[in-house]
Amino acid sequence: MCEYCGCQSLAAIDGLTREHDAVVDLIGRVRDAHRDGRVTAMAELAREIGAVLAPHTEVEEGGLFPAMALEFPEQIAALEDEHRRIEAVLYEANGPFLNDPTWPRRLVDALGLLREHILKEQDGVFPAALAFLDLEHWEVVEEVRARVGSALP
Repeated sequence: MCEYCGCQSLAAIDGLTREHDAVVDLIGRVRDAHRDGRVTAMAELAREIGAVLAPHTEVEEGGLFPAMALEFPEQIAALEDEHRRIEAVLYEANGPFLNDPTWPRRLVDALGLLREHILKEQDGVFPAALAFLDLEHWEVVEEVRARVGSALP
């Protein structure tokens, strides 16, 4: 992932980036399971992705995005819409996938969107946040992180 702007030197961005890295690894495992026709494994991995993304999304939407929306309202709204679309397909891994033969393909498609989404955040949002957010905004981001924690060690 991105290392050119120095945004990862901030603990908040470093944590979000580590979660992105973990999700990208899981996406690769889902693709392998899909190739092998292992739908149950796909669902297990989708639940793992959801567990990493739950606090991650709260940090973004409760801390980072509100401050960024002042400067980039359309872009932030689009990212939040992508969150909802991805979450909807991931949620189906909790059971409904068993009755839907289209779910494996829809999951792979949603994870393709997630991969693109991660790149938008890594290459756009995080560097922009470094430039636009002040100390007060970063404190809010850190407060949200302290409240929601992380799925990663």
